[in-house]
Formats: sequence, C-alpha cells, structure tokens
Amino acid sequence: MATAQNLIDILVSQKLIDAAQAEKISFQAAKTGEKEEQIIEKENLVKPVDLARAKAELFKVPFVSLAETPVSPEAVSLVSESIARAYKLIPVSYDRGANELVVAMANPLDLEAVEFLERKTNSKIVVRLAESGEIEKAIIDRYGGTLAAEVSQALEEELTVPKAKSIDIRQLGKVIREAPVAKVVSTILEFAVASRSSDIHIEPQEKRSRVRYRVDGIMHEKLLLPRNIHNALVSRIKILSGMKIDEKRIPQDGRFSFTAGSQEIDLRVSTLPTVYGEKVVMRLLRGGAAVPDLPNLGLRGLGLKYFEEAIKKPNGIILVCGPTGSGKTTTLYSALTRINTPQVNIMTIEDPVEYEIEGVNQVQVNREAGLTFASALRSFLRQDPDIMMVGEIRDQETTELAIQASLTGHLVFSTLHTNQASGAIPRLLDLGAQPFLLASALSLVVGQRIARRVCQNCREKYDPDEAVLGEVKKVLGKLAPSEKITFARGKGCEQCNNTGYYGRVGIFEILRVTEKIVKLILERAPALEIERQAVDEGMITMLQDGYLRVVEGVSTIEEVVRVVKD
Repeated sequence: MATAQNLIDILVSQKLIDAAQAEKISFQAAKTGEKEEQIIEKENLVKPVDLARAKAELFKVPFVSLAETPVSPEAVSLVSESIARAYKLIPVSYDRGANELVVAMANPLDLEAVEFLERKTNSKIVVRLAESGEIEKAIIDRYGGTLAAEVSQALEEELTVPKAKSIDIRQLGKVIREAPVAKVVSTILEFAVASRSSDIHIEPQEKRSRVRYRVDGIMHEKLLLPRNIHNALVSRIKILSGMKIDEKRIPQDGRFSFTAGSQEIDLRVSTLPTVYGEKVVMRLLRGGAAVPDLPNLGLRGLGLKYFEEAIKKPNGIILVCGPTGSGKTTTLYSALTRINTPQVNIMTIEDPVEYEIEGVNQVQVNREAGLTFASALRSFLRQDPDIMMVGEIRDQETTELAIQASLTGHLVFSTLHTNQASGAIPRLLDLGAQPFLLASALSLVVGQRIARRVCQNCREKYDPDEAVLGEVKKVLGKLAPSEKITFARGKGCEQCNNTGYYGRVGIFEILRVTEKIVKLILERAPALEIERQAVDEGMITMLQDGYLRVVEGVSTIEEVVRVVKD
C-alpha cells in the first residue's frame, strides 16, 4: 500500500475530499501561490478537526482532541498564559518521574517554540497536534476562572501531604482542612454542580489521580492531579463525610452537604481500597429538587394512560424494571408524588432515600441494625398503610411479603433488575412467587431506560442513511410516520460541552397484566412469549419508543441503540 505523500493525498484517501476537489485545490495553489491548507480552510471544504487529523498523519505526530482530554493543572502551572498564547500551544500532562511535559500545538514543527519551552520548564517536551480552534478555547478555559485554572492556582501553593504514621491524628485533620486541599475539593464540587453531574469519581492511578464526572449518564474525564495529593484529598472528603480517616483497608460510606449558590446539595460518599489507593465516588443529590411529573419523564399516549390507571387502583403491584442508573427510582417518586394526598398513608423503605417527599413516611435501610427491605415491609403491614414502596425486590422473603401486601388490599411499588418488562415475571417466579398468587397481585410492569436528548442550542436536522432508515421503519411498523423522516443531532457547542446532548428523556414499555398475560403467568411461560403476547395487545416496546424519539428529533439513533439494545 502506497504511503500518502502530501495533505491532499491524505484527505482523498480518508474520503474527506474527492479527486475533482483535489485537482482544483492543487491548480489554485499553483496559480496563486497559496498553500493548499489555506485554500481548504478558506473554502471550508473540510471540518477543522478533520484537517488537523490529516496534518497529524502527514507530520507523523499523534493527534489529541482537547475537548476529550482531561486537564492536568500541574502541567498548566508550568507554562504561563502569555507563552501559551504566543506559541499557540496548551500543556496537556506532566510526568514528574520522567520529567516529560506533553504539549498540544497547532504547528508541531515549530522547533523554536519547543526549544524555548524546554529551557523555560527544564523538562523534555513531547509534542502533540491539536486543532487551532480547540487550542484557543483550551487557553481560555484552562487559564480562565474554570476548573483547571482554580485547581492550578490552589496547587501552586505549598502542599505538604502528612504521613498518618508520623503525625498526631488531630494535627492531620487540621492540615487537611487548610488550603489548598480544601480549595481543590470545593472547586471539584462546584464544577460538578455547574456541569449538571450526578456523580464524581476520584481515582488513584500509578502516576496520577484522575477526576471523572458523570453527566447525562456518560463519564467524562476532566482533571488529572499529581499523585502525591490524592491521599490528602481523600482524607479531606472523609472528614467532611464523617468517616474514619485512618481506616484505609475497608470500604466506607458517609454523607455531607454543601451549598452552591441557592442550591443545597447532599452528597452520598463511598470509598473503596484499590491497588493504588482509595477510590472515592460522590453521588450528588440535589435537596429541594422537584420530582418530575410523569409526562416530563417521557411517558405518553396509552403507556401514560395505563400507568395512571394502575397507580389509582387501591391494590396491586407495580414494578419498574431496568439496569442500574436507568431512572427506576425517579419514576417511582413521580408516581408517589402524583397520588400523595392527606387521605392516604404512604410508606417507603429505600436504600438510600434520594428525595424527601413531604407527607410520605420514608425509611432508610440499615442492615447493621437489622432493618432490611423485608423486615421493614413486615413492620409496614402493622402501620395501617395504604401505599407502600419497596426500593428493590431481590429475595424470596421480600417477594412473598409484597404479594401478601397486595392481596390484602395495599398498593405496592417496587423495582426489579431485569432488562425488559416481560422478564420481570419469570424473575419473580424464580424468586419463589407462586404463579396463582402473582397472577392475582401483579397489575403493571414498566421497563425503562434513559437516553440523552439532542442539545436544542446546536441541533441540526439531517437525512439518515437508507439502511438505517429501513431498519427504523421495520422496527416501527405501523407506528412509522407516512411523511418524510429526518433525524436530528447536535453539532456540539459550549452549552452541551461539545457533546451534542443536553438533558435526558425516558424510554418506556408498559406491560399490562391482562387476562391472556395471567394465563401465561399460570403456565410459567418464558419472557419472550409474554412479550409477544403484550405486543399483540398493543404494547409499544422500548426499542420502538426509542426509535419514535429519534423520528421526533428528541434523541439520536446512536443513543437509543446504546441504551436499549443489549
């Protein structure tokens, strides 16, 4: 295979321009004396990022996407903003052991800039190529008042990490409460709130500590910290969470709250010992956050009608199914909020209590004290309840108690870890439910996922590939619209952090327990047969509901396939 000799050859080989365009560019370059790259940029023939990738291949220099690359405040602190702007470069990472500073440059062949940096930082410079626009944005972000800038500023202060074995524990706590550790922790938390994160992961690695944020269900690596401050960070968080800072061998759990602007944020904190140290995960629970109404979750049409009918019944079991992080608890909270009145006694047992609902008696699981889902449910039956919510059905005892509660005139809500709604029935039978009792008790099963919404700020329509369109029409069948179908996607903007997505929407399937489904329960029919019968009776599957969201321009085909297809 012949190696591409110039930029035009590479662009043609990557099918970013065709042969006719290549010939036209070469002719214009020869005629005017302009560089081929300048002509491509002026005519806007290739996206800037694609052009940068092609240049990286031409120069045999690794390409780096700054939008997807985490920030190393330590690296940023080694190069001043004026130098970064003058030479159009941005520090990416710093390896203290090897004394190597990785920098991204728009022009990696600028040897003068590389030599100057080597003298200025006393480090070996490793060059990467990045798109010019991304470098300009990174300079603003990393030297402005953002996450990287504030953490870099904190790290510039003298930081001595105390060793627990050689210092009094009270003195250790005092040191950890002081800046810059406290400043770094507060900056990490404030950025999480500003970026709409649901979780923060602080993870020790061999040479550094990384910080990742989960936004709209997707993890984003945003920060790389020097490895030597990891233990101090973890200890600071442990102090805030009420954990033992000298216990590093076992997992611990804790909680603390902080205020960001007008928001009261409750954090559920978990630590876990790994080979490189303790990993910390913080779940952000926004106090006072309104529980979304059922239509705002994404429920609609007949599915919404059937769900609302089921939650208004005086008895029965309503199950919400899906993997971890699919929004099951939020759906249950929405249902409870809808039916919460002074005329009914609602009791919940949860692990943990994520939202506090006024007027609802909420109980937190405490296994050490013997308070489990099953023991709490047994106690609830002596508390004159009308409606009960059990955080999760996971064993035979809880299954039997939920069925008993339903058959004795109570409305019971719970969750189950199955992929589809139809899988809930065989799962309950496996947990020891008697078919004739389950058939009488079960009212409705909801299967759900959460897909990211297309960002409305940078949304654009496009015509899908014929093969993809054919697949969508085949799955939708009679649900497919008769008019021309266009899809939508986000181009990526500052508002959505260049992801093309902002916010999330639920994708649902609602399985009603009809007479024919009851018959299948009694026969212990497999999940596939139950699903087939439910579809025959009008159930819209999760995949169909997801594809409808794509057709409506709410989400993308890639996102729906990611969350729905196993």
